[in-house]
Amino acid sequence: MEQNKERRREQPPEISNEAQPVHGGHRDRVKNRFLKDGLDAFEPHAVLELLLFYAIPLKDTNPIGHALLQKFGSLSGVFDAPYGELMKVEGVGKSAAMLIKLIPQLCRRYQENLDKDKNVIFSYNEAGMLLTRKFIGRSDEVIVLMLLDSKNRLIYCGVVNEGTVATANIYIKKIVRLAVEYNAAYAILSHNHPSGDCLPSKQDLSSTQWVYEALNIVEVKLIDHIIVSGNDYFSIAKSGIMPGIFDVGFDTE
Repeated sequence: MEQNKERRREQPPEISNEAQPVHGGHRDRVKNRFLKDGLDAFEPHAVLELLLFYAIPLKDTNPIGHALLQKFGSLSGVFDAPYGELMKVEGVGKSAAMLIKLIPQLCRRYQENLDKDKNVIFSYNEAGMLLTRKFIGRSDEVIVLMLLDSKNRLIYCGVVNEGTVATANIYIKKIVRLAVEYNAAYAILSHNHPSGDCLPSKQDLSSTQWVYEALNIVEVKLIDHIIVSGNDYFSIAKSGIMPGIFDVGFDTE
């Protein structure tokens, strides 16, 4: 009997089929802190730590959050990092990298949904702010078209091409077709510079001319070309560098 008792004491405890997360009590505290106070009080590494709970159930995600920030420099840098580069960080697997890449695009869809009832564009700044949100989470260059009716009411805003403005022949036909289809009075062209500043290149100015001339044939006025980089944007119309093109538009603020 004594020997049997001794054997039972030496045996390791049974492991439940439902594996328990490492530091489960800590995770509960972090989650409850979020539910109580939101993310505003969270340090950037803690934001990542909480997010990664849902992709990495059995590891301490705090050091992974720190490692991501050390490699990419900031919270936005982590979310903008390429999928393959995220996978190079120790502890980040396919599920974690996928979750991280989901967040910026989820934010864009959320913002677009909030903006869907925005009916009237009154100024270059309003157009610029609205268009900036269309590029959240996009690491490649895309071209966005905004169409307005004669009362400046927004009737269309969407991506018309994925690629540089240099490939004008690819997207100009689509821009003209959409302008006619929506019976637009005004159009605003926009594209992003993912890895540079907002200042227009010579190619950007040439493309602006091409789009203006194509839309002019169907009596739709191009009233701006807005270039976006991160949270910044540059309005070619408001800058005054193409006065022969942008003679119709918003009153400058």
